[in-house]
Amino acid sequence: MKKELALSVVVLSFIITTTLSAAEDLNAMFSEGKVSGQIRVFWIDREYQGSAGNQTHRGSSALGGHLKYESAEFNGLSVAAAFYTTNELDSRSTKDRTLLGRDNENYSILGEAYLHYRYKNTTFKGGRQKLSTPMLGDDDARMIPNLFEAYVLTNRDIVNMTLTLGHVTKFAQGTFGRSYNGGILSATSGYSYVDSLNHVGSFTNVGTYAFNESTDGITMASIDYTGIDNLKLELWNYYAHDIMNITYAEANYSPKLLFSETLKPYTGVQIIKEDSIGDEVGGKIDSIFTALKVGLKIERLDISFAYSKTGENSASELLSGGITSAIVTPWGGMPAYTQGMVTRHMFLAGTSASKVAASYNFKEIGLSTAVYYALFDMDANSGYGVERRASEAGFDTIFNPKDIKNLQLRLRGNFPREYAETTAGKTGWNEYRFIVNYNF
Repeated sequence: MKKELALSVVVLSFIITTTLSAAEDLNAMFSEGKVSGQIRVFWIDREYQGSAGNQTHRGSSALGGHLKYESAEFNGLSVAAAFYTTNELDSRSTKDRTLLGRDNENYSILGEAYLHYRYKNTTFKGGRQKLSTPMLGDDDARMIPNLFEAYVLTNRDIVNMTLTLGHVTKFAQGTFGRSYNGGILSATSGYSYVDSLNHVGSFTNVGTYAFNESTDGITMASIDYTGIDNLKLELWNYYAHDIMNITYAEANYSPKLLFSETLKPYTGVQIIKEDSIGDEVGGKIDSIFTALKVGLKIERLDISFAYSKTGENSASELLSGGITSAIVTPWGGMPAYTQGMVTRHMFLAGTSASKVAASYNFKEIGLSTAVYYALFDMDANSGYGVERRASEAGFDTIFNPKDIKNLQLRLRGNFPREYAETTAGKTGWNEYRFIVNYNF
């Protein structure tokens, strides 16, 4: 067992033994705990269009999910652990590697093992856990999500404000990261710059995972403010030691119209700024991303348009190598308004991206459906191949049967075109996914 995990166990044991005054207290803490989890079945089929080598048609199915135990609280203290697994059911001769572990093998992992402490409006959570923040995220798009070893303090003493302070030391890539295998597209799509294909399923130092060099982790802080009617403000800062400093800001405004209760407009703005720091383990980084989203809800219908722009590399910066003006997000963070289901080219240097989307909720039968189209115009100095324009259309349908509580059936499709281009030609595909989630 890793030294950090062993230390967490020692600390946990000390707190329990020094805080609990009687054996019955300890018994109640654990006997009154709860078990929860999810069973997931995932089927995926991708048929390539254009030049795709010998991988013209691939697909797989898997069974897995997670099982979690959370103790009851005693004087604000509780503990939890969760076990995650993925197991192949069947596959084509060409497997879809995003459902499985290294070497396309089944794998299981103790993904969560943390201590949680709550005192009035302050909480602390330390150990292995899921994180869902703009630039550090679980990205739960396949069988097993991304997981983190982190220590997070949250405070809500100020009305309408949430303050967060944390430090992240390790990252356990989930199965979706195996879509990539290092390089600029991987690093701008949420995963390792050096190797996301073989890094799956183990807790790894965040610097080693991203750039193959150990660092002192990522210190993060945030302010979330909702004190102004219909406005939500969010500000995050991530200090990835000896790699880069990331600032993320977002504002979402949803005004109420005096002349109509049916029409509900909304708008959002995103800004991401990255600058390399310290030893610059990831190379020179000086990038900025801005995005705008406008939308309108009309009862059960929601329509929106989003546009984003990433700063450009110069020709000399491209020749010098490195990342420079691209937005680097190697730890699963994927907050962009303009991302596709699989096409995440909007963070490549010099890319202008736009996305139109519409969704409708059939509440009476538990069905919701969405369609979208995203377009990515890439600069000649992006550092990603020779393709200058990519697109992706797709749909997402979710059905929650009313007579089977906690069951979700999901059918998704994505159809990228000109996703990549080499001297052999252009590549796209038609992909369908069917997912069954049962929560308990």
